[in-house]
Amino acid sequence: MRVGDVLPPLEIEITRTLIVAGAIASRDYQDVHHDAELARQKGSPDIFMNILTTNGLVGRYITDRFGPRSVLRRVAIRLGAPNYPGDTMVLTGTVEAVEGDTATVRVVGANGIGRHVTGTVTVTVPGSDGAEGAEAAAGAEGIAGAEGAAVHESAGSRP
Repeated sequence: MRVGDVLPPLEIEITRTLIVAGAIASRDYQDVHHDAELARQKGSPDIFMNILTTNGLVGRYITDRFGPRSVLRRVAIRLGAPNYPGDTMVLTGTVEAVEGDTATVRVVGANGIGRHVTGTVTVTVPGSDGAEGAEAAAGAEGIAGAEGAAVHESAGSRP
């Protein structure tokens, strides 16, 4: 991995099921994440994704790209445009810094109405240094689980 490397994009279809399942899995029972009528009464055109689901998808994006040995060290994200059912979010990333086997990646997730999420992820790939990490990232396939703890820092979200 090298500064300036651009990660392949990941397209995620935003379904009603993904939004509701993510809210339930993260124990976020706010009605705006599962009840379309109550969401509309509160001024939203539909239900929308919560920050914890977004955080998980950002983590998945990084671990998919860097492989099963990757460890998320820090995830700092900010929400913008909501993810509504029927849209597609495209996650992209650029390596901003590399120190040994640890990289900081700038991540952006955009949907049809704008940027849904922006932030940085610090990831360690044990045993990789510099170009070796890029080869590991390029060869990673499938969903890989993060072995470390990820922390999300939200600077606020808006429906």
